[in-house]
Amino acid sequence: MLNLERLRTLDALARHGSVSGAAAGLHVTTSAVSQQMTKLEREVGQQLLAKNGRGVRLTDAGRLLAEHAARILSQVELARADLEEQRGKAVGELRIAAFPTAMRGLLPATLAALSAGHPGLRVRSQEMEPQPAVAAVVRGDIDMAVVLDWYNKPLPMPEGLVKASLLDDPTDVAMPAAHPLADRTEVDLEEFADDEWITWAEGEFCHEWLMFTLRAKGIEPRIAHRAEEHHTQLALVAAGLGVCVAPQLGRDPMPPGVRTAAVRHRVRRQVYVVWRADADRRPSIRAAVEALQGVGAEHDRRSGAGADHP
Repeated sequence: MLNLERLRTLDALARHGSVSGAAAGLHVTTSAVSQQMTKLEREVGQQLLAKNGRGVRLTDAGRLLAEHAARILSQVELARADLEEQRGKAVGELRIAAFPTAMRGLLPATLAALSAGHPGLRVRSQEMEPQPAVAAVVRGDIDMAVVLDWYNKPLPMPEGLVKASLLDDPTDVAMPAAHPLADRTEVDLEEFADDEWITWAEGEFCHEWLMFTLRAKGIEPRIAHRAEEHHTQLALVAAGLGVCVAPQLGRDPMPPGVRTAAVRHRVRRQVYVVWRADADRRPSIRAAVEALQGVGAEHDRRSGAGADHP
């Protein structure tokens, strides 16, 4: 029996052309890709990779199996979609991931709506950062992922995925109440050139966006503290330990001692949901997209009315 996860690895190698490219596309290590390929070669009893300078190339057998792998993976999803569409109802299990603030600000109302409107659908949700969530959708570990683009830095998106917009998320700067700019309703990022920043872990998409954005404005950020969750970052701000960016999605309640100000040149995150194209006909996918867009539209309505900046 051919292992689907190993076929996905081979498919990624064929699409990206290298072990490192496949690893980046699947968000796994290069050693994990090599291990999967070694196991697949044992399964089929043929050499699938050959050395090519410092890299590797697919052998004739590797290219042949990669062509079959792409069709097999697509057929697996199409079979699931057809079976679900044939029933005509959103039923069975749906696995969805969302980044932390979307998990807090979007998923509870979405899951409640799905539970009320589609009692035969079992939704399993988990918190996951955007990049590994996209990889999990590609691998088939989850069915859908709520992810984001920053206004000036899109999230890399592999082929074979479909996406639907959910909302625009205005992002402010949060600062201690004693900060010299705390009474302002609008600020420029350049005004925080001398501040210490509270940010995410090294390598995370939002952290990389912050570094990219500040450096583009001639600011070399002074990173004081790192925290994964926005409310932890805000607690550090409340303690007077620095400033941070504060998206509005999932932000309330704000801790005492924190003030926020909008960035003058509107800093926003575009939040959207992605799923595999070959699962597009599944009623459960369509039901989840509709529920997410309904909750997202309500968020847009509230944020469009103007955020409070205490």
